[in-house]
Amino acid sequence: MASGSTFSVIGADVTIKGNISASADLHIDGTIDGDITCAALVQGEKSSISGAVVAESARLAGRVAGSITARELVILKTARIEGDVHYDALTIEQGAEVDGRFAPNARQSVKAVPSAQVEAAE
Repeated sequence: MASGSTFSVIGADVTIKGNISASADLHIDGTIDGDITCAALVQGEKSSISGAVVAESARLAGRVAGSITARELVILKTARIEGDVHYDALTIEQGAEVDGRFAPNARQSVKAVPSAQVEAAE
């Protein structure tokens, strides 16, 4: 993320049907029916996302029906998630509901290093 990056807000009165791809950080208070790809995502308590979420960092407080992939993921106590969660760093507040599987990001990372090399470097 560049220091001049922008921040976009999708208000509570907005409903979007379709995928969202943004280089900006997003704050979503509305309803999204589609996949979201962005740098950083902040989801409001009353917001709803039906689709996959891919972000460098995500702070989720509303409802998500779909898979989530993020490096840094915070699931707040008001969050209701239905889908699999992939992460590098994960924080879950007591009271959050997740109906899905958790798995660390060993996925398609471009700079993946075999575990033997990581252990040798430490």
